Amino acid sequence: MTGAVLSSSHQEQKQAKTARIHAAGEPVRLVLASASPRRLDLLRQIGLEPDLIDPPHTDEAVRRGELPRDYAKRVASEKLQAALTRHAGAVVVAADTVVACGRRILPKAEDEATARQCLQLLSGRRHRVLGGIAVALPDGRRLLRMVSTAVIFKQLSAPEIARYLASREWHGKAGGYAIQGRGAVFVRGIIGSYSNVVGLSLPDLAAILQGNGIDW
Repeated sequence: MTGAVLSSSHQEQKQAKTARIHAAGEPVRLVLASASPRRLDLLRQIGLEPDLIDPPHTDEAVRRGELPRDYAKRVASEKLQAALTRHAGAVVVAADTVVACGRRILPKAEDEATARQCLQLLSGRRHRVLGGIAVALPDGRRLLRMVSTAVIFKQLSAPEIARYLASREWHGKAGGYAIQGRGAVFVRGIIGSYSNVVGLSLPDLAAILQGNGIDW
């Protein structure tokens, strides 16, 4: 008897953690077209648990003369299009995040030299984080929203940069830092959505979904 009670309780807890989304009162699948663990964590933060995580394979190379905003829009849209070939009828969420310093798109730091260059460039300056959010709805509509957040860095000393590089937190991060981690100590202030800097603007995603009859 005790075992049955524990099993039932465990099942209820599991169901409570899994949010099922609805369109016009009918349950629909939620697909996250991203391999980013940060975007998954952000969705879970507001009670959204994807039914499937299916990152598409798209070319994310910056085109000649492409501006940061245009790049974020294009890549988010291409990610959505690639995912839709496999998930028609679902709510599909794709996103792209760009760290821009002026007209320059900062890379994802894959080596220490790149991370150092990014941090030295951002030191003492204001930069923008541009987020492209692309959403497909069950009725076939596709929506795209751009989000811009200004991030203000303090002046970084050489020892501060060296300590951060030693942490390896920068690896794979656009602009060479993570605001949700140790990189938070570099940020004097932000103007706009904090979650956009992490990887997906939650207020904007929620507005897209709720404004189009998607509830959870």
